[in-house]
Amino acid sequence: MSAQEQAGEPMRRGQGAGEPSEEELRAAYEAELSRITTTDMIAQTAVSLLNIGATRLAPAGDGQDPAQPQRDLEQARDAIDAVKALLEILERRIPQELGPLRDALSRLQMAYARELQSLGGTPVPRAAAGQSAPPPQPASGPQSPTQPPQPGSDKPGPGPAESSGRLWVPGR
Repeated sequence: MSAQEQAGEPMRRGQGAGEPSEEELRAAYEAELSRITTTDMIAQTAVSLLNIGATRLAPAGDGQDPAQPQRDLEQARDAIDAVKALLEILERRIPQELGPLRDALSRLQMAYARELQSLGGTPVPRAAAGQSAPPPQPASGPQSPTQPPQPGSDKPGPGPAESSGRLWVPGR
């Protein structure tokens, strides 16, 4: 029993074997928060997302090792999209330092495109991976994007990319 416990004082968590007290940890955390900038956090997040995306593109394991991540093209695509959005923000703050991030994003996009091509051009839907698929979106308005415009309509008809079903157009 320690002298502190014998004196009737409860031992605080973290005290004992030279560990910092809760107050010391809180003070260190607050000092770190005052030092770090949002730009630092955004850049670190972009690096983390690039790493996650690359990991999700890695060949799928045998499923026996839970520590080995499984291939997930949807997560890789989400990581790519998120990094692109973060790079737009970082462009305002540190444009001269974005070269390595842009290069890494480019390499990840190329690897993703190769994976899609090897699968026939379409990512595996989340429902096939045991996850729930998003509900189908209803067509807005009386026309669907693959139908020609109605006579007298001022809206142009779908172009070749749109009518092929490979181009997503907002609001349609």
